[in-house]
Amino acid sequence: MTTLVDFQIINYCVDGMVKPFDQHLVNPASYDVTLGGEILIESPPSEDGSRRWVSVDISKKSYILMPGGFVLGCTQQVVKLPDTIEAVFCLKSSRGREGFDHALAAYIDPGYSGNITLEIKNCNNYNNLELYQGLRIGQLRFTKLGFPPDASYAKTGRYNNDSKPQPSRG
Repeated sequence: MTTLVDFQIINYCVDGMVKPFDQHLVNPASYDVTLGGEILIESPPSEDGSRRWVSVDISKKSYILMPGGFVLGCTQQVVKLPDTIEAVFCLKSSRGREGFDHALAAYIDPGYSGNITLEIKNCNNYNNLELYQGLRIGQLRFTKLGFPPDASYAKTGRYNNDSKPQPSRG
């Protein structure tokens, strides 16, 4: 297994691995991703106790995430991984220094296609965080596998082809 570097990332992205592709978002061994225009905010449970989410459009007006707050977001970019490439989402260090945190659900299987759902939390004790479409929220690190899996995520994944943030499907 080998981590992809800048020129390899560019070649794969030109072939459609990340859309839209912007060469300015390529780093030495990662690709920056930006926050999409919709987030899901947890709302009080329904009468049967099931978890509920409310969709909020942040494409025109930002959302203020209070200390301790948690939302689901997604990348603006659509990721279409070949069967021989896996990826990991990492929070941008600048966002971490501002108090953002991302849950540990960061692995993206080979064959995945869609926008990446992000679990975003404000770890600050006193300061709010602003969420808006286009915020450089994280980066994807890509690894080339030695062999393709017998069944990629394109065949087995329940979140494949997601186009907006998705709550857990259990």
